[in-house]
Amino acid sequence: MLGLNRILSLRASRIRSCGSPVAKLSPRSSSCQNSGASSRIYCACLLLLLLVTPRVDSSWWYIGALGARVICDNIPGLVNKQRHLCQRHPDIMQAIGEGTKEWIRECQHQFRHHRWNCSTLDRDHTVFGRVLLRSKSMGSREAAFVYAISSAGVVYALTRACSQGELKTCNCDPHKRGRDSDDRGDFDWGGCSDNINYGIKFAKAFIDAKERTVRDARALMNLHNNRCGRTAVKRFMKLECKCHGVSGSCTLRTCWMAMSDFRKTGDYLRRKYNGAIEVTMNQDGTGFAVANKAFRKATKNDLVYFENSPDYCLQDKTAGSLGTAGRVCNKTSRGTDGCEVMCCGRGYDTTRVKQITKCECKFKWCCAVECKDCEEAVDIHTCKAPKRAEWLEQT
Repeated sequence: MLGLNRILSLRASRIRSCGSPVAKLSPRSSSCQNSGASSRIYCACLLLLLLVTPRVDSSWWYIGALGARVICDNIPGLVNKQRHLCQRHPDIMQAIGEGTKEWIRECQHQFRHHRWNCSTLDRDHTVFGRVLLRSKSMGSREAAFVYAISSAGVVYALTRACSQGELKTCNCDPHKRGRDSDDRGDFDWGGCSDNINYGIKFAKAFIDAKERTVRDARALMNLHNNRCGRTAVKRFMKLECKCHGVSGSCTLRTCWMAMSDFRKTGDYLRRKYNGAIEVTMNQDGTGFAVANKAFRKATKNDLVYFENSPDYCLQDKTAGSLGTAGRVCNKTSRGTDGCEVMCCGRGYDTTRVKQITKCECKFKWCCAVECKDCEEAVDIHTCKAPKRAEWLEQT
């Protein structure tokens, strides 16, 4: 309790919204009283959450949890430039918040069959815990991937918001005007081309701001992987066209540039994760040297990392590992989702559950398909928890 009181006293001076923490919880608080009971509860819960969480790296990810009701001054870990951009562009921050949820879902999809599955931590503004802690020793493949896909997610979200007219500072790509040509012939620019360059420009300014306040190996790694993520979205821009002419003869074409589905970017960065290159800092501290001379040098499109990843088998607070206890595994698979690999040799438990599926489907004229609901028993396999002594060694 004394420790919590000390944290509260240290952070109280930083909280500018709704007065002090004590005043916010009081019904007599003048700044929160006008907003009603729901606003007071939201304000109190949000600030209490911010008070008891430590300040560490990449806290802009936490915008996804706060959503549109961002209090820029109280998002822990933002540097001055990020805070200034947050205050100046609340509409962009809302788009970034929505984009954060999207790239986290994509990260979890890409690693759904792996020990590390891009798990997020509740009530933790670092989102992923210590696995991404700012230190050279934590510069793992997983950190490289998350920095890349988070940067890509911001570019994607901002570009989409521009095209949908949701942002005050941008619109469709103004450079896609007049006539142009491709391998199919001439066409006219029309419609709304996605303004990918604006998304890249703002994402670079906002995300890279923190890395540019320090000069160390981890900052250089993060800047490199951020750039890989931004350019990955642009790599999958595609030309979409609409034909004009008799019976769709395509005598005339109107075309525009559009982003592909974000899944393509996720798949691409996942392949880059598989081929990520371990590096060290060069002697003058301005770039990378490959750690193993037998491997090729890293290019600007490669993800880079400093140290090998932990095995993520056990819960390990120092490594940011949640462990695999309770994870669902595939008994018949020999891949990373198989019980032998996923459970790290600890074995698995089997639970039989009942599932309702559609069966005996018949086509009914016209035009419907009618099915029956069939109940079947399915075995679900989950990884056993480690023995207590084994777990205590890692905590």
